[in-house]
Amino acid sequence: MNEVFDGARITLSLSFLMYASWSDYKTREVSNKVWAILAPSAFALTSLQFLMFAPESLQTYALSFIITSALSLVLFYAGAFGGADAKALICLSLALPSYPEHLLQLPYLVSPLFPITVFTNAVLLAALSVFYAIIRNLFWKGRTKRGLFEGLEKESIGRKILTLLCGYKVKIDELERKEYLYPLEDIFVTETGESRRKLLVFPKDEERKDIVERIVKARNGGKFENEVWGTPGLPMLIFITAGLIVALAFGDIVWILLHSVLA
Repeated sequence: MNEVFDGARITLSLSFLMYASWSDYKTREVSNKVWAILAPSAFALTSLQFLMFAPESLQTYALSFIITSALSLVLFYAGAFGGADAKALICLSLALPSYPEHLLQLPYLVSPLFPITVFTNAVLLAALSVFYAIIRNLFWKGRTKRGLFEGLEKESIGRKILTLLCGYKVKIDELERKEYLYPLEDIFVTETGESRRKLLVFPKDEERKDIVERIVKARNGGKFENEVWGTPGLPMLIFITAGLIVALAFGDIVWILLHSVLA
């Protein structure tokens, strides 16, 4: 029966996460109904299995839920996570608080708190997108023969590096039209009345509209070229889903890589 419960919890998690990933990719939004159905279903399945076969695991269950929820909320309020991403990880802690070892062979390296393994895998997979940004920026520089940070020379090296790794030049009309694109720069007026551009490290969804309006107004006033730094709102749920699949098959990729290097 343990194998049946494990299989049911894996199927439940993957089914809902795949649907949420598709929705996130198409619209950058996921209905709260997804989590309203997944959370109680996952809680019921996992609780029933643990109560019937492994009541000693309930402590680990609670710990996994508390730590994953705290991490998700911190990332959400820091602007590094969307609401759907945070809810997905919290639901995952209800469905798969630990590795389903009754059904699958336990990988060589996996965190006792399985959702943390899924999270680190997702972050690593998402980090690979920096190669796309770097290549796109190199092509832009080669095509335009211009500096990447014209008008932003006073910004710190650290901010420029972060911008280079996670963003690229987008046309202002495109930024205005596509809601999943977020500006990585803003414009403000100094005390002397001078307009100055600045780079943004963590663009927030609730600030997007105001920033885009300022950029469009500045462009119309001749203070901006037709391109600014922007970044696509990464459909993180796709990476979380991929991170889950990788975690089930291989374990914690980050620790496996570290172990391979240090061994």
